Amino acid sequence: MADVALITGTSSGMGLHAAVELAWRGLHVVATMRDVRRAGPLQEAAAAAGVDVDVRALDVVDHAAAARLVADLEAEHGGVEVLVNNAGQGSVATAEQLSMRQVQDQLDINYLAPVNLTKLVFPGMRERGSGRILTVTSVGGTVGQPFADAYCGAKFAVEGFMQSLAVVAERFGIRVGVIEPAAVSSSFVGNVVRPEAGGPYAALLDAYVGRTAGAFANAQKPESAGAAIAAAVMSDEYRFRWQSSEGATAFAGVSLADLDGSRVLGFTRPWIAAG
Repeated sequence: MADVALITGTSSGMGLHAAVELAWRGLHVVATMRDVRRAGPLQEAAAAAGVDVDVRALDVVDHAAAARLVADLEAEHGGVEVLVNNAGQGSVATAEQLSMRQVQDQLDINYLAPVNLTKLVFPGMRERGSGRILTVTSVGGTVGQPFADAYCGAKFAVEGFMQSLAVVAERFGIRVGVIEPAAVSSSFVGNVVRPEAGGPYAALLDAYVGRTAGAFANAQKPESAGAAIAAAVMSDEYRFRWQSSEGATAFAGVSLADLDGSRVLGFTRPWIAAG
């Protein structure tokens, strides 16, 4: 029986292509999205690759629904061997423009949803002594950017959570990591929450949007980003931190000297050595 890979946010973009690539590599892929009526592009891509994917409905911010899905997969297949936390949403606004509801929304989807799913699959992985958890963050999880206050804050948070968990998980045979894409051409941009036009930040925001439009004009293709996600999942090499492209590595390097995460893990491993 093939190992089960649960991946969120697969209706389009790199999540779609990661799901197809993981299925092509021999995993039983459970591909989730909020509205399964949007599964057509995924199913077409899977058919073109000669693979099957198991499409399930999941709104990742619905923690009870996530618990039901993981319980169903444990009953049907014996558990989840691979979790890819891919679903996410952007936000373009600086602090004064953000309501606390908008800040909470960013935390809900970009931080709390991956944390919840990780908690749900972890007991089964721990009992089996194996598992892989990869969270798709962003170069915005390493480099704070203007007008991305809430988004980068949530991505920094999820990277901190996963890095803190990694050395403990490793003791039970579970590999926890993150992958940081830079700009990827996908519907992600269209789903970004933006403030109303005008106000004291208008000129600064226009300049930022102009720069960002240029970055996305030369963005990584979702097929390439999806392949990078699948390669990180399937790699025999364990690294905590991956990037999806050379451009992403260069961008993350602005903030990180420790590009693969080994220095931090090496530093913190002795903290639990007595256990």
